[in-house]
Amino acid sequence: MMRRHDKRIAERSELETILDRSLVARLGMIDGDQPYVVPLNFAREGSTIWFHCASHGLKLDCLRANPKVCLEVDQLYGIEAGPSACKDWTSSYESVLAFGQAEIVGEETEKRQGLAALMHKYSGRVDWEFDISGMSTVTVVRVKLFSLTGKRSPIKS
Repeated sequence: MMRRHDKRIAERSELETILDRSLVARLGMIDGDQPYVVPLNFAREGSTIWFHCASHGLKLDCLRANPKVCLEVDQLYGIEAGPSACKDWTSSYESVLAFGQAEIVGEETEKRQGLAALMHKYSGRVDWEFDISGMSTVTVVRVKLFSLTGKRSPIKS
């Protein structure tokens, strides 16, 4: 439950726009009995987030052990300063938390779909071709989103 309802972003389309504009997400996972967070590039298609990673490593170990994840994106637009540290300083920002379940993609067609979504987001191009040898060196992960929440705090005029 969000304490500051006046900052809540309720419209899913706004939350998706913030996700789509963001270039880096922080992926939160569980590593045994402690949290583990990593930054990553990602792309959204509908209720799916795609990312890729190396074929081995702690990230994949965590996802195999517990596929429940949280992704966070944010954008800081500015800081308003004033004489009082507690009352007069504030920041202007937008942030989104996305909760879901990760699945390591094994099927070649789905792997291509995820890689194409990533390449389109970061290059603007849709005409990428992926050869088998290049695809064999990367792991593609799909996150099925369950929920999105977001906050916005504008600079006071």
